[in-house]
Amino acid sequence: MLHLLRTKTSLRKIAVSLLLCGSLVLCQSGRAQFSRVEMNRTDQDSKPYYFGMSLGINLARFQTQLHPVFLQHDSVFVAEPTNSGGITLGFQVTTRLSNRFQLRFNPQLMFVERNIHYQLKYPDIDGDTNVTKKVESIIAAFPFQLKFQSDRIGNFRVYTLLGIKADIDMASNARAKKAEELVKIEKYDFGPEFGIGFNFYFPSFIFSPEIKISNGLRNIHARDANLKFSNVFDKIQSRMIVFTIHLEG
Repeated sequence: MLHLLRTKTSLRKIAVSLLLCGSLVLCQSGRAQFSRVEMNRTDQDSKPYYFGMSLGINLARFQTQLHPVFLQHDSVFVAEPTNSGGITLGFQVTTRLSNRFQLRFNPQLMFVERNIHYQLKYPDIDGDTNVTKKVESIIAAFPFQLKFQSDRIGNFRVYTLLGIKADIDMASNARAKKAEELVKIEKYDFGPEFGIGFNFYFPSFIFSPEIKISNGLRNIHARDANLKFSNVFDKIQSRMIVFTIHLEG
């Protein structure tokens, strides 16, 4: 009998403990549900337009096509592009088209460095056979993008974008006269953009991390047959991956 009594007492304690744990779980769940109901910036979707600023980093490189003369070259064994990074600054204007679609104009100033690695048969003036040529650019980019956005889940939303851009390289060296050691790059370019981003709604602003692929369609190589670092290429195009933080209001 005493054994049964102790067993019942133990079971009662376990039941009370489980009841308390369940009450705590329900309490926390209720708080979470209450917090999810508190939507930030509920009037954002009804605005006809709004503004923002952008800060990002870019990973850029050239997409190259060798010229037939490269096979006959007696001084350059290897000529291949490498990746390099830069920063991006800009602002944006977004216009609402519907509940799903928005149109965004996002002009940016991009500080870009794209490098080309060469392996030479004979040492250069510094005595090296492995040479890296840096092509530094300051690009004014003017992209127009169509955004397709999901339903809002609490204070979160995902979107994709498709757009087209026009680029002006304000540091273009295409007309440089003393260019023996240069790879000449044209001033103008254009091409498509694809990306995905996320909206996080805060009480006073929207925090939107975004990643996109931005490719140039134009051959931006200003080829000069007299330049040993430039004449090995027939075609050069721009390739870029950009990670951007947008702050929208």
